[in-house]
Amino acid sequence: MTPIRLLLVDDDPLVRAGLAFMMGGADDLEIVGEAADGSEVEELVERTRPDVVLMDIRMPTVDGLAATERLRGREDAPQVVVLTTFHADEQVLRALRAGAAGFVLKDTPPADILEAVRRVAAGDPVLSPTVTRQLMEHAAGGGLDTRRTTARTRIAALNDREREVAVAVGQGHSNAEIARELFMSVATVKTHVSRILAKLDLNNRVQIALLTYDAGLLEGDEH
Repeated sequence: MTPIRLLLVDDDPLVRAGLAFMMGGADDLEIVGEAADGSEVEELVERTRPDVVLMDIRMPTVDGLAATERLRGREDAPQVVVLTTFHADEQVLRALRAGAAGFVLKDTPPADILEAVRRVAAGDPVLSPTVTRQLMEHAAGGGLDTRRTTARTRIAALNDREREVAVAVGQGHSNAEIARELFMSVATVKTHVSRILAKLDLNNRVQIALLTYDAGLLEGDEH
């Protein structure tokens, strides 16, 4: 099996050393580089071609949010998992909207951080439905009306079946659960998810969940 190529980005050398030590023992992971600031990320990604970037949010020159946004513009962009000390932080939410595949807390057990990297490399977000709802509720403050109008305009590009799948994704259901709920095959669900991502210009399932929340589709409010 080809190892997952991992880039570590954190301004604290002790954190980077701890992550490198923790990840270095996994047979299916290869640490291809380390960076101390977001300003170094694009050049390192170009040179090392990681599959996953484990990215701190708060860094002195270019933070993880800006670095994630820059990576999103790349055609061959790696998956990004943001590191944070907060469960529900506005910057985490912004990073997810920018295209991060999820987040892990810095005090997460080592085995769980490893599993998060593996899941993201496989194309799965690393947010549980509970955490996703916490983040979306945290975003329900200022600007919701504007976001709702924009989100509903974007959702209108979907057909009825795609809309149903998008709502199910927003509710935190897996492909298998969506298949059972909507009476279709898992392969068909995957096809719908891919089409939703393409139509709405989104990077991953987390962004689908955030958009359906913004549109009011997870509240039973269709008005």
